[in-house]
Amino acid sequence: MTGMPVLNHPAPLCAAVCAAGLALTQLAACASVHSQKASAPPAGDSTALTVSAEVALKRGDCRTASEDYAQAAATGDAALARRAGQVAIACEHVPAAWQAANRWRTLAPQDVGANTLYAAVALKLYRTADARSAIVEIRHAVERDIAPAPGAGSPAAHPGKIAADPLATNMAELAALLLEEADAPGVSAAMSGALDGPPAPSAPVQLLLGELALSAYDGPRAESYARQVLARNDKDLAALHVLARACLLQGRATEAIGAARAAMAADPIRGGLELTEILAALNRYEEARAQLEQLRAQGAQPEEIDRRLALLAFDSGDLPDAKARFTKLLSNGERNDGAQLYLADIEARNGDANGAIADYRRLYDSSVALPARSRAAALLLDRNAHAEALALLDDYAADHPEQELDLTLAKARLLADHGDANLGLTVLRAELDRHPQHPAIEYDRAVILEQAGQVHESVTALEHLLAERPEDPTLLNALGYTLADHSLELPHAETLIRRALAVMPDSPAALDSLGWVRFRQGDAGGAARTLAHAWSVGRDAEIAAHLGEALWMSGEHSEARKVWATALAREPDSKPLKATVKRFLPDAP
Repeated sequence: MTGMPVLNHPAPLCAAVCAAGLALTQLAACASVHSQKASAPPAGDSTALTVSAEVALKRGDCRTASEDYAQAAATGDAALARRAGQVAIACEHVPAAWQAANRWRTLAPQDVGANTLYAAVALKLYRTADARSAIVEIRHAVERDIAPAPGAGSPAAHPGKIAADPLATNMAELAALLLEEADAPGVSAAMSGALDGPPAPSAPVQLLLGELALSAYDGPRAESYARQVLARNDKDLAALHVLARACLLQGRATEAIGAARAAMAADPIRGGLELTEILAALNRYEEARAQLEQLRAQGAQPEEIDRRLALLAFDSGDLPDAKARFTKLLSNGERNDGAQLYLADIEARNGDANGAIADYRRLYDSSVALPARSRAAALLLDRNAHAEALALLDDYAADHPEQELDLTLAKARLLADHGDANLGLTVLRAELDRHPQHPAIEYDRAVILEQAGQVHESVTALEHLLAERPEDPTLLNALGYTLADHSLELPHAETLIRRALAVMPDSPAALDSLGWVRFRQGDAGGAARTLAHAWSVGRDAEIAAHLGEALWMSGEHSEARKVWATALAREPDSKPLKATVKRFLPDAP
């Protein structure tokens, strides 16, 4: 966990949840080593358990430290429960974190840190109602803190207080932290339940909820929040941004462009940039380029225009133009890790694996080290250079233990995607030993079981997870898609997918699943319409593969070719896409 924001509140969020009094360097070994427990102290002896936990931390046994601290906290005070929560959340030991969070919150029900930890772990477990109750307590704490003292007048009379809307500021920072710990649909549901009145929330709070709804692929909810704000101020740029994106999610291109043009009328530069993003999302690249050049003439920052033009060229598949533009961005002599990463990606897309790996190597210790190492590892795996590929991630994990879990998950996915799903499963089994019952590891294990050809085991694993988190839309969609992709229990698969869409109605993944189950049921035309919506939102190569197949089977061969060509320009190395194209166009290059 990195980059945790801090609430504008007397109890800083980061300190309250993770790092206060807990040096992450002390946990360096914990993230990657699980030693055997030397000897268990007597149950209920909090002092002995605390000593045992600290000894475990020093010897690099993160799991034992988490479990001993959680057990000690069960009979300890709030400070001990706080420490137990800090250790467990830093160690990614979710059961111990939940135990400690419950204890801390019981002993300190109004403590911001206790409620924040409780909400974060509850959302990891998709206990949305529990998270919502904790966020309500955090809201009340913030409101108490910003309320004027008796006789002091309104906060507006004291500009030294938190500027603008302190509740919105604090809740935005809380949301950012929760999004690092949990999926957007759960965070959005919990935050909206805690903040969406009564009384009616302020415009900044409504816009925060609108942005969260966008991140959760809930276009109708986002649109509702935006329109409520615009009813009070029809020139609010933030509200017009949310409205444009909400319309885009729902497939209403004309209205999305209209909202962006309204933003441009209110602020020609910022609104104009919004319009270029909407046009690009609609694949109207030439119009987007023309709009950017017009903004340059109107006085927009040249560096910003050049950066956006480079990204536009890359996204549209115009690699020569993209390379020229990113090279120009670097010509001023300043280090620009992002531009260098794009140049390496261009080498990879052009088929120059050696050049791409050399370019990625220059970024191994930069601000984009993780994507650079991961992409280089993928190229090395294509060459069967397994040891060298995995060392790129293992070496980074050794130096950045706080990211060990994410790196290990990335390693397992890379192995599975490159034909070694069984080794990926072995990696995940070891990771579950270090982080027992971790939702992310268990989910990835279920997905990779399917890639390993163990379909029945994958379905069983997903059903087990869903029994524990029955409202989790990601699990509902994963199980529904797995069933559909193997033509199993198609009516049940569709029911599961529709339940996921009830929570995230514009999710490209769930829409893709719905389109695919319709295709498996023999409705190619209906599938194509749903898949077209998914493609307009997600632009994912696998969605394009499905959409093209549905179009082809509907007799729309030219449209299928167009979709495949567009997707291949964006992701030429997509294995699912290339395999689908090869089935229908065996002579294609």
